[in-house]
Amino acid sequence: MLSRLPIRVRLTLTFATVMAVVLVGTGLFVYLRLASSLNHTLNQDLRARVDDVSALVRHPPAGGGDHRDLAGGDTPGQLLAADGRVLRGSPELGQTPLLTKDQLQRAAQDSLFVERPAIPGFDEGRWRLLAQPIEGSVPPTVAVVAASLEPREEALRHLLIQLLIGGPAALLLASLTAYALAAAALRPVEAMSRKAAAISLKGDNQRLPVPRSRDEIANLGQRLNEMLARIEAAVAHERRFLADASHELRTPLTILTSELELALRRSRSKSELEQVVRSAKEESDRLSQLAQDLLVVARSDQGALPVRPAPTPLQPLLERVAARFDGRAREHGRRVVTRTPVELEAVLDPARVEQALANLVDNALRHGDGTIELSAHVQNGTVELHVTDDGHGFPTAFLPHAFERFSRADPARSSGGSGLGLAIVDAIAHAHGGQSSATNRTGGGSDVWLTLPTTAA
Repeated sequence: MLSRLPIRVRLTLTFATVMAVVLVGTGLFVYLRLASSLNHTLNQDLRARVDDVSALVRHPPAGGGDHRDLAGGDTPGQLLAADGRVLRGSPELGQTPLLTKDQLQRAAQDSLFVERPAIPGFDEGRWRLLAQPIEGSVPPTVAVVAASLEPREEALRHLLIQLLIGGPAALLLASLTAYALAAAALRPVEAMSRKAAAISLKGDNQRLPVPRSRDEIANLGQRLNEMLARIEAAVAHERRFLADASHELRTPLTILTSELELALRRSRSKSELEQVVRSAKEESDRLSQLAQDLLVVARSDQGALPVRPAPTPLQPLLERVAARFDGRAREHGRRVVTRTPVELEAVLDPARVEQALANLVDNALRHGDGTIELSAHVQNGTVELHVTDDGHGFPTAFLPHAFERFSRADPARSSGGSGLGLAIVDAIAHAHGGQSSATNRTGGGSDVWLTLPTTAA
């Protein structure tokens, strides 16, 4: 039930509860301390008076004194014999002893404090009595003095009234202060909440208001703004991805549609129809490859690109990739060669790594020149798989963006790839727990490689 209340209300209720416990505990402590102090003062007063009575009995004054010497004013007092007879005392008491027989027997042995609800002839209310044997008295005598408890109880009543009035007032004031402080502390959060409700995903670069203080709320606002920046970047990236994907899909679809419409405009010979079918197949293959590439990139974004690492000899893997492109390379007067130690192997997914290396070789055939070399070697506890060529290399401005989706060294180029090849290489490398890199060789040409861990990611 409390969880449905606003935070400021919950904080105030919690503070009020703790404050109430503190006030009750403090009030109880003060009350008990005052009661103990009054009791101690009262007992000390009774001890002083009974000592005075004992001294008067042992050393009576010349005139013999009267009852006021025992009573200490208008308070009762008596001298009792061991058998309970009143030897001397306040006239209001007559011959009625202040102590019972049992109390008198105990008082004859040691000092005894006794409380009585009332004493006839004196003010109403409770009384405290101190009975003490008089040393050296003959016959044995017990001195009894009394003091009213009314002043003590009156002081405690006044204190209790003040606590009952001042405690709730202090609790109310503290609770209102706590509510105001909680409201002030949460005001920046409310401002951020209102702003967050107004922020859309239109990429208008809006941010939450961050208070100037250097407290936890300011840190929260900064972290949320950083998250908003990441979300905006991700949304912009996805929009760019969709736009680029749409553009890439539209080109082969447009060509395919145009070829088919052109073929249907008039009767065509067999050779013309075969040419149209071949062109349509090429565009269909391009669409199929583009769809597969987009699927790889989408799975990589979701962290779900499947890899099945297994111990794999690297020399046969590189030779298979080289064999796939050997014929195409010969058509252009080029070669694809491999160079790797026979015994070298790594834990990786052969199919995925072949796909990555194939993309690199395909790029080298499209945009490079000279011999293409596939190599593998161990570097700082990792395995590096390199694809190099002898062409002109990458434009310097393109290198930092080489592995971004739909990036091309020549943006004006209208054919020759979708711009996803290196992005897929990067996705496969990261799926293995590694990374991809690209650079230009000192003597000319490009060098693109995957760095993979020697064990499964």
